[in-house]
Amino acid sequence: MTIATILDHLARRHDLSAAEANDAFAQLMDGQLTPSQAGALLLGLSAKGETAQEMHAAVENALQRAHLVEGIEGDYADVVGTGGDGKMSFNCSTATALTLAGMGYRIVKHGNRAASSTSGAGDVLEQLGYPLDLDAEGIKTSLAEHRFAFAFAPHFHPCFKYVAPIRRELGVRTLFNLLGPLINPSRPPLMMLGVAKADLVQPVAETLAATGRYKRAYVFCGAGDYDELTTFGPATASFVQGSDVQPVEVDPAKWGFSLKPASQEELSVHSKEEAAEALRAILAGSGKPVMSEMVAFNVALGVRLFEPEKSPAECAEKAREAIAQGMGGKVAQGWNHGI
Repeated sequence: MTIATILDHLARRHDLSAAEANDAFAQLMDGQLTPSQAGALLLGLSAKGETAQEMHAAVENALQRAHLVEGIEGDYADVVGTGGDGKMSFNCSTATALTLAGMGYRIVKHGNRAASSTSGAGDVLEQLGYPLDLDAEGIKTSLAEHRFAFAFAPHFHPCFKYVAPIRRELGVRTLFNLLGPLINPSRPPLMMLGVAKADLVQPVAETLAATGRYKRAYVFCGAGDYDELTTFGPATASFVQGSDVQPVEVDPAKWGFSLKPASQEELSVHSKEEAAEALRAILAGSGKPVMSEMVAFNVALGVRLFEPEKSPAECAEKAREAIAQGMGGKVAQGWNHGI
């Protein structure tokens, strides 16, 4: 299938067939497209709206070319927001992941530097002293010693070298914002995944279900179109279990969180240094109340992901206690003594 034919279909706002999507992503990830063709492909998919079939083709092509992390047994999760919501918000999913690790749950987070935000997970973890150069064995060691590991995408997905410059130049959300969380090289059985638009929840959930890899997963868009849960309104959410997808209600009021409105500015950071400062404060139990409460809501859902028998109230109580006690900060202190 020629890229010209595929781009013509996208220009007409036609969804790609499974064969067209597979050909398009194979060419993209093998470096066979020019920068203009790659940019047109990503923007065409974004403008049309990516389907589950297109995303599944991208996932499978990326994993076929990845350096995988093998041999991690038992339950562990990725906790991630796709980015691309335009909010320049603090690193909520990273704070959530570290807090959950401090509570004893195992997290293998997959991410990168910022493409369209102030500070990506890779940027802020580097500021906190986490090494980004770990290989597969390093990931397993970090997980065993700290219950947390970060798989830095460029080390595990060499095909990203063909895409990263295009993403930087475009500076807007593309399918690769969605793709990153779906191609964690350790392939965790549990997932918390925030997306930037409510209409992405269903196709992303369907993509997770199509892989058949997930024991349990939540996909959500927070109130205010954040790629995290927010405490100022119900989220649009779906629950994935194996190949089954069900819409679920995730309303902060029903989890014991007061519906206090927050401005975008209250949740935003304006530099990598400010992002790291905000994260350190949250992990130490001294963050801004509006940020810490937002993290608590996300942590509460994470507890429910690992322990589905717990009630929302029990999950929220555990989350608030962990944040007040600075459990996430203890994880960061541990890796600074060596990985």
